This record gives sequence, structure tokens and C-alpha cells, in this order.
Amino acid sequence: MHDAPPTPLAAEAEPLEHGLKQRHLTMLGLGGVIGAGLFVGSGAGVAVAGPGIVLSYLIAGALATLVMRMLGEMSSAMPASGSFSVHAERALGRWAGFSVGWLYWFLLVVVLAAEATAAAAIAHGWLPAVPQWGWVLVFMLVFTAANLVAVKNFGEFEFWFAALKVGALVLFLLLGTLAIFGLLPDTEPVGLTRLTGDGGFLPNGWSGVVSGVLAVVFAFGGLEVVTIAAAETDDPARAVGRAVRSAVVRILFFYVGSMLVIVTVLPWTAQQAGLSPYVTVLDSLGVPSAGRIMEIVVFVALLSALNANLYGASRMVFSLAERGEAPEGLLRVTDSGVPRRAVLASVAFGFASVLLNLRWPDSVFLYMLNAVGAVLLFVWGLIAVSQLRLRRRIEAEAAQRPALRMWAFPWLTWAALAAMAAVLVLMLNDDAARPQVLWSGGATAAVLLVAAVREVRSRRG
Repeated sequence: MHDAPPTPLAAEAEPLEHGLKQRHLTMLGLGGVIGAGLFVGSGAGVAVAGPGIVLSYLIAGALATLVMRMLGEMSSAMPASGSFSVHAERALGRWAGFSVGWLYWFLLVVVLAAEATAAAAIAHGWLPAVPQWGWVLVFMLVFTAANLVAVKNFGEFEFWFAALKVGALVLFLLLGTLAIFGLLPDTEPVGLTRLTGDGGFLPNGWSGVVSGVLAVVFAFGGLEVVTIAAAETDDPARAVGRAVRSAVVRILFFYVGSMLVIVTVLPWTAQQAGLSPYVTVLDSLGVPSAGRIMEIVVFVALLSALNANLYGASRMVFSLAERGEAPEGLLRVTDSGVPRRAVLASVAFGFASVLLNLRWPDSVFLYMLNAVGAVLLFVWGLIAVSQLRLRRRIEAEAAQRPALRMWAFPWLTWAALAAMAAVLVLMLNDDAARPQVLWSGGATAAVLLVAAVREVRSRRG
């Protein structure tokens, strides 16, 4: 497969509506990765790493920060609704843009199904009279309508969803910090005793920290949507730069800070995989109805992720259609600048995935989940390679200094690539994670094969 000839890096005018504000983009960057993976899935990380989970989140967060810095640099210089798919095409050729774009779209619509099903299960527990499939239908209809009317509706949904999640984390951090110093009623100062007791800070050694990284690294997926959404702001270059800068710092604060509170307030042995450590801590502090409160927060987090994934999927497939990598019919845009057919195509496949999840959760849908389990690493890897290839062109062709620049180029970019390779190797050596790598590798190989066939046909044409 050959490289595409160099194309100008200047951003082309998008036919999409520029209805997103800076506040929308900033909160999207914050809320995009604050989801059920943090509120519930972090319990598995604490169970294997103990207090060392703080280091696991620092390592995973540092990797995600480097990826976002690279992506922010490219997106501020050449914002596009296809984001890293467009960057990969400009850096490596059509095959790269085609492959990463379709794989990411498939990732979003499959995860969308898991989120819709999980949210429906929670709602069904509150109102058993409404069947689970009925809740799924309601969620799909509501968010499809929100994404079809105008992009500002998506922005407002995400703004308030993210605000609730951020507010919940701030309150948790405040209560946890007061408890650590014994400033809450009926509490005694605990200091740092929980961090050094019960086996010490690393009860399972560095292998526990590594296992913790595998358990939490994919929770940082979702930040990429910020750079996709930036194309629909009035000043994409400036907006994406500000959103990336603020998001990575605050997310590290929320993730690492809340993990530090969790393992300081209670012994790490009190946490269990599958049970929210946030609920465990709040229960220990005597917060009434802590379980129900956190259930509501998780419910909102799932709906927020569903909304963001539907948006990201529709813009990605629209961008693919713009470049001739998806059916031309998906290019239809409404008078308000919304890619209607791209939204409907994404929600249709997402709804089909939901039906598979409801009917065959342990077979067909499980295979689909495994097929996208490690795709995020492929996406991040291509982002890093694209940044290596495009940095010099950005500096040579940009009219002014990019709004955002990667630190210590190219050394930190290479370090990020090495870290991604290490995560893949560790996943292959982990019995639970190995199926995800193998199935995701198969899905990636299939897409690359289609891309190769298209390249051959293009040459002959």
C-alpha cells in the first residue's frame, strides 16, 4: 500500500453547523471519559493493585495525556470532523484513514449498545413495569432526536451530563478528604495508615500495578471525541487547544485524586471487583442511600457516553463519506448542518447491536465486544505515527505557530508508542485480556485487507 501524495494541511470548510461553544467542548473533554468504567470498573483495579492503583492510574493517565497532546497538536493545525482518521490519511495514505475511521466507528456503535443495555437495566430496576427493551428504545429515540435537530442540542446534553458527573466527583473528593482528616461527624483521622497497612502500598508488587494498568487504561477512551467535535465550533484551532489542555489536567486530578481517597479512607481489601468502590466509601461514611445516589450517577454517565458515542460515530462516518471511503448517500446534511443520514446509519447499527446484546449477550455480542476490546490501542498507535509524520509538515506549512505542540518531540511520541506495545504484550500474556487482543487483531486485519483491496482497485482504475 502506497502513501498518498502530500496534501495541503489547511483545514477545508466543513458543511456542518458550527453550533458548539467552548463550554460544550471543555465539558465534553471532562465528561467523555468519566463514565461507568471509573465509577464501577475501578473496583477491579483496586482489587488487583491495592493502593498501587494510584500508580496504575498515573501511568494510564500519562499515556492518555500524551495521546491527547499529539492529537490536539494535529487537530489545532488542521481541524476536521474525521479528526485522527483525516490525520492518518494525510500522514500515511488512504488505507490508514479508511482503516482507523471504520474501526473507530465500529468501536463506538458496539460500545453504544453495551451502554444502552446497561442504562436500560438500571431503569428497569427502578420501573420494572417497563421492559428492558422498552427503555433501550426510549433512549435510542431520545438521543437520535437530539442528534438530528442541531449540534447545539448534543452540546447541551453533554454539558449538563458532564456537569453532574463532575459535581458528583467533586463532592466525593470533598467528603473523602474531610473523612481522612477526621472532620466529619463520628470519624477519626486515618492519615496514611491505609496506604501502608494490609500488605503495604504495593501488596501485590509491581505486577499488581501492571495488572491495574490493564484494568483501567481503556477507561480513558473517549477523549478523542473532543477533537471530532472541535470542527463544529466557531474557532476550531483555538477551541481544541483549550479543551485538550484543560481536560487532561482535570481528568488526571479526578481519576488519581478519587483513587487516592478510596484507598486512604478504607483498606483496599474492602473493595471488590464489580462493586463500585465509591459506594463502599460513601456507605462507610454514613451517607444515606449512597448506593442509590451512585446508581443515578452511573445511569447519567451511561447516557452521556451513549450520546457522545452516537455523535462521534455519525461524524466519523460522515467524514469517511466526504473522502469517498463510505457511501456517498451519507453526505446529506440538513438545513441546520446536521449529517442526518450519518446519524441514522450509526444509530441503526447501534440498535442492531443492542438487539444482539439482549438476545445473545454471552455469544454473538461477546465476540463483538472482544473484537473492539483492543481497537483503541490501534487508534492511539496510528495517532502517534501520524503525529511523527506530520509534525515537520505542520511546522513548514502552518501560517503561524500551532496552538498546541507535543512535548519533547519526538522522544515522548516514541515513548508512548513503546508503552502501547507493552500494553499489548501484557494483554497477550493475560488470560482474561488475550481474547480481546486476538479478536481485535482479527477485526483490524479484516479492515486492513479491505483497505488493501481498495488500494489495488484504485491503482488499476
